[in-house]
Amino acid sequence: MNKMLLEIKNAVPRASEFQFKTPINWSLKEREQWAFIGPNGAGKTILSHIITGKIPLKEGKIDYHFRNDKPIYQQIKIAAFQDIYSLADYKSMYYQQRWNNSEAETPLVEELLEKEGNKEEIEKLISLFGVEDLLTKNLISLSSGELRKFLIIRMLISEPRILILDNPYIGLDEKSRELLNELLGKLSKEGNTQIILLLSDPNQIPVWCENVLPIYQKNLQQDTSDLFPSPILKSDIFPDIESQSQSYQYVLEMHKIQVKYQGRIILKDLSWNVKSGEKWALLGPNGAGKSTLLSLIYADNPQGYANEFSLFGKKRGSGESIWEIKKRIGYVSSEIHLYCTTNQSCLQIVGSGLFDSIGLFRKCNEEQLQIAKHWMKIFQIEHLMNQSFLQISFGEQRLVILARAFVKNPDLLILDEPLHGLDKGNKELVLHLIENYCNQKNKTLIYVTHYENEIPSSVSQRLYLNRRNE
Repeated sequence: MNKMLLEIKNAVPRASEFQFKTPINWSLKEREQWAFIGPNGAGKTILSHIITGKIPLKEGKIDYHFRNDKPIYQQIKIAAFQDIYSLADYKSMYYQQRWNNSEAETPLVEELLEKEGNKEEIEKLISLFGVEDLLTKNLISLSSGELRKFLIIRMLISEPRILILDNPYIGLDEKSRELLNELLGKLSKEGNTQIILLLSDPNQIPVWCENVLPIYQKNLQQDTSDLFPSPILKSDIFPDIESQSQSYQYVLEMHKIQVKYQGRIILKDLSWNVKSGEKWALLGPNGAGKSTLLSLIYADNPQGYANEFSLFGKKRGSGESIWEIKKRIGYVSSEIHLYCTTNQSCLQIVGSGLFDSIGLFRKCNEEQLQIAKHWMKIFQIEHLMNQSFLQISFGEQRLVILARAFVKNPDLLILDEPLHGLDKGNKELVLHLIENYCNQKNKTLIYVTHYENEIPSSVSQRLYLNRRNE
């Protein structure tokens, strides 16, 4: 019989916002692997922080039955997208810096991993993941999927007794998901590291994970029947305004685009034309250059001025300001999400979309506030208006970032993995809102995903990018 490794007994967090409906009782035995499954904001992350001791208790206790005397923070590790904030080298970076030559001043992945110790273990994990090319890249240049791989490898190097992975599969292409799943399956069989997955999508529960803990509305559930209620999908959401007269046929015209950093070619001889009203899927594996391409369009990448392309009928570099470009574009990406670190309310974050800033640095007037509130209601997050963006769950943050992109009903909507971290109900809601957006006249969509079943039905054209070393 497997020995007990961890026991939570009648736990009640000290802070009221972290408290569950009833005291928490849960245990973990040796060689058990668990999936905590539930919709966004259910309490999965809270429970994981209770396990690590990050959230203090006012009642109850946690018994750790580890066989050595290492401190808890060394034996239990959490790998989440937000953990990138903990890297000192990342704290001093800013959003546009990723696309500037100053990336040369940021550390290499290899340097950061070597700080974690055991070179032999690093090489083993790098080989298992098949990501040898990451070692010589700057941290700030990593794509969303590459960042997740880096975080997981970084955690595994220390050989934790318990590894908690928060939505580990999102942002990874199909091949990377298969590799990660295979690696985690091997770890689970070896028994040296036990895995707890925090998942919003029950379809992502792997076959090697035999224990499932449903969580819903801060309550541990016995079944999953009410975990993913289908949301009320709204249809009359876009203002009935007359479309602006357009003097352009193409939203985007690119001719033989080339982008390189420190001799590394990211994009080469790429030509792409997108007509007004077209709906495109932008596809390709991690590291293929999708985010770099989008950074050119959104005027964040200075190499845009060294290339030949036009946006909304105007040639780049013909006198328009960055803000004139951005005001017609709604943009969701992991980069925007990652750099949204200001301690502001969710309403302020949504309102910042009207000014194309990451965080609100100008005060919204009353009309603008009503528009922001309207979109929060549409995304069914009005209850988050006054909450700090940094204190809500990843899935809830994603909905806030999406509302920020939709808030001005832009001419061009760029959605880079918009369904990251969303539960089934919220995925349905967001896809429905995207379809409603696409049904408007002269609205153009560029949609990025690694999941074929997440591509909106209105998408009729595709551009596939390959990695330069493939």
